Amino acid sequence: MDEEPVIIKLTHDQAFVLSDWLYEVMMRSDKLDAIVPDRAVWSGIHAISGTLETTLPEVFMPDYNGRLEQARQRLIETTGGADDEPSRSQGS
Repeated sequence: MDEEPVIIKLTHDQAFVLSDWLYEVMMRSDKLDAIVPDRAVWSGIHAISGTLETTLPEVFMPDYNGRLEQARQRLIETTGGADDEPSRSQGS
C-alpha cells in the first residue's frame, strides 16, 4: 500500500532537544525496549530520529552541549516549566 507521508512541524529548538533525547534513548542505552515495548512503533521512532539527525547542523558542532542547554532553557521558559530537570546530552 502506497501511503502519503505525514508531516510533523517542530520548532528548531524542539527538534534539537527531541533529537538529543532520541539519541540517548536509542543509541546510548537499552531504554527503548523498556519505554516502547511494541517494536512496530520503532519504525516511526527511527524515521523521526534519522530525519532529525540529518537535518540539524548542531549535531556536528563542537559547542553541541552549550547549544543544547540553551535550546532546553528556551523551551522550558516558553512552556513555563521548571528547570529542575537534569540536562542530558550526547557528549555526557
